[in-house]
Amino acid sequence: RRQGKSGVCMLGADKQKAWLSDQSFAKSFGFEVVDTTADGYALLALSFDGTVPCFAPSAKAQSIAQQALTIYYSMQCPYILQSVELAVHYCEDHGVPLSLIPVESLEQAKHLPCVFNNWAVFYRGTFQTVNLLDSTALERLLKQ
Repeated sequence: RRQGKSGVCMLGADKQKAWLSDQSFAKSFGFEVVDTTADGYALLALSFDGTVPCFAPSAKAQSIAQQALTIYYSMQCPYILQSVELAVHYCEDHGVPLSLIPVESLEQAKHLPCVFNNWAVFYRGTFQTVNLLDSTALERLLKQ
């Protein structure tokens, strides 16, 4: 508020997911759900000036043309590099096509075809998760 910002936003979900903050905690401080996606993600906001944000229309698409395992990522989290390396090694070892797309700007993040915190996974053209993947999760996802 002192910096003249409109408010604070966070990503949540109908069912609590790893790496997303607990909505009930945020709501106890005045955050409200201001937008949702068809698959249960929520945009929560604490507005300082009455501004009500929303997901970009592209964020609600939840699909891409590419069929390969596709991961959009940013380096905001210290675990991202480890997760990228794990995905690369797993996919190389198992002959799985992988597309890694670094998200390096706010503008790029605003135009992604999904909700995004700092990691988003697509497989067979469909959005799968914002959760980081370990070998077990990758194997389960690829068997779908």
